[in-house]
Amino acid sequence: MSWFKRESGDYESDPNPERSGDAAEKRVRTDGLWVKCLGCRQAIFKADLAANLNVCPKCQHHFKMGARQRLDLLLEPGYELVDGGLRSTDPLNFVDVKPYKQRLRKAQEETGLDDAILNAVGRLGPHSVVVSAMEYSFIGGSMGAVVGETIARAVDRARVGRQPLIVVAASGGARMMEGVVSLMQMAKISTALAQLDDTGVPYICVLTDPTTGGVTASFAMLGDLNIAEPGALIGFAGPRVIEQTIRQKLPEGFQRSEFLLEKGFLDAVVPRRDLKNYLVRALEFMAVMPQAS
Repeated sequence: MSWFKRESGDYESDPNPERSGDAAEKRVRTDGLWVKCLGCRQAIFKADLAANLNVCPKCQHHFKMGARQRLDLLLEPGYELVDGGLRSTDPLNFVDVKPYKQRLRKAQEETGLDDAILNAVGRLGPHSVVVSAMEYSFIGGSMGAVVGETIARAVDRARVGRQPLIVVAASGGARMMEGVVSLMQMAKISTALAQLDDTGVPYICVLTDPTTGGVTASFAMLGDLNIAEPGALIGFAGPRVIEQTIRQKLPEGFQRSEFLLEKGFLDAVVPRRDLKNYLVRALEFMAVMPQAS
C-alpha cells in the first residue's frame, strides 16, 4: 500500500514460497499499527490516534473511548474507584446462541471489568465530583442489574456527599439477557435522580457514541445539563428500525448529536479536547463552590 515506504529490514518471507516461485513473497510488518477512520476512511497511525484522545487528526471523528480512559481524561490524578465488586448472577439463566454466563466471563476477561460501568470519586479541576463512566466494549455497554445498581449507588453517593454527579453514557440500551430485571433499572435510577434533584445537587450527563435504548429513555436525558460529543448516535430505536416502521427516509444526520442540538434535545455538543474545561465552567456556573482538599 502507498502508505508505507519500503526500506531494508522491513520485510519478512512469505511462509508459503510456492506462491511466488524462486523469489519469496514479501510483506510489510504493519499489523496492528494502523486503524481506518470511520469518518474520512483514511488510515491513521494508532500512536497518533492515542495522542489525540482517540480523535481522528484529519477529520475529527471521535472514536469510542473506554471507561477507564474517560476517568483519566476528566479527573485529576489520584481519583478513587468505588462501588466495585458487583457481578451479575444471571437471574434468568439466559441462553441464546451461547449462555449468558459465558458472555459475561468473556467480557470480564477481555475488559478486566466486572461489568459495563466504573464509578469514581475525585476532583474535576477544583470541584470534588462523583463520576460514573460506562464501558461500551462490555456487551455493548448494555444496562443490566449491575450497571443499574452501580449508577444508583453513584447517585446516592453524590446526594449524601452533596457532590456533583457526572455520568458518561455509552450504551446500546437495556441488557436483554436480564429481561425485566434490566428494565427495572430505568425506574430505579430515575427515582434516585429525582431525589438528587430535590437536594439541589447538579447532575450532568455526557452522551457519547452510541447512547441508545433504555439508557437514553431514562438517566441519559435527565441531566440538569445534557451534552454530547460530536457525531454521537443518540436515540431510542435505531434509524433503520424507524425507517422500516414509518416507511420514510430519515433526514441526513438524524439521531446524531448535532441534529439533536438543533432540535433542542441537547444543551451543547462539545469536542473531547474541550470537555474537561467545559465541565469545570459548567459547575462554576451552577454555583458549585470548590471544596478544600
